This record gives sequence, structure tokens and C-alpha cells, in this order.
Amino acid sequence: MPALQKAPVTAYVALGANLGEAHQAVLRAIDALALLPGTELTARSGLYRTAPHEALGPDFVNAVAEIATRLSAPDLLDALLSLEQQAGRMRPYSHAPRTLDLDLLFYGDARVQSPRLTLPHPRWAQRAFVLVPLADVCPSRATKELLAAVADQPIERILRSDGLTG
Repeated sequence: MPALQKAPVTAYVALGANLGEAHQAVLRAIDALALLPGTELTARSGLYRTAPHEALGPDFVNAVAEIATRLSAPDLLDALLSLEQQAGRMRPYSHAPRTLDLDLLFYGDARVQSPRLTLPHPRWAQRAFVLVPLADVCPSRATKELLAAVADQPIERILRSDGLTG
């Protein structure tokens, strides 16, 4: 059992899937984030469909969740990897299609550079499938300038954060 910190930290997690019931996998993963020890789901984006970016396979379903967590960044990363594994995530090769992909984008204002974890996520600002859902939950991080830089990457909202389509 991980040790919990006294004060919660706001963290952002990117979620994606493009195998199986991707839509349901992402929604289940969002629910699972709220069940992590010392963690509360504070906001979630809508769901978005995107073509694979530097990856193979069918279209992805993507979202971003904002959580308040008392888990340390390494413990949160371990929890995310465990959720991926429970969803049947396989890693046969780099950028393989996946049943679930969870990326820790931000952990408060932490800056981490280690073999296991880099924070903020190194490519978060280069991907529409991260920036557009992030704008739903944290517009101050997904600025107009950053969104304009990825405007050539097609993305379609398929479910609003309130559960309504479109």
C-alpha cells in the first residue's frame, strides 16, 4: 500500500484507447481513477475521436481527467500502469494499438526527469488528442497558441463531459 501525502496535488491524466470497446474502456478508466487511494476525480473532459498519431490501428478515443491525489508521482504512475494492465494493455512494440493508455501529464508543478518518469509529459503540447481535452478541464494550460499549433491534427468530440453526445 503506497504511503499517502498530507496535502493533495492536482494532477492531469491523459486517457486513450483504440482496441476493443475503446469508448467504454476510457469511461471505466476515468471511474477507476476516482477509486485510487487518496484520490478524487475533480473534472473530466469530453471524449474525442482521433486518428492514430505516430501509432497504428483504428481511431482512438481520448480524454483528460483532473484528479486531486495524495499519492506521490511515482505511486500514481504505478497505479496508472496497473490500471492499463488490468484493461489488458500489451506492449508488443512501440506505438502498438492499445486497450488503454494512461499518461501522467502534470503532477502539480513538479518537474521530474528520471528513467521512469518525466514531468510534465514530454510531448503533451504537441498533440491535439491531449491539448483539446485538456482545454475542457484546464484551459489555462491548453492556451490558444498551443491549440493553434496542433490545429492540423483532426479531432472530433464524440461525448461531452456532461455525458451528452456531440
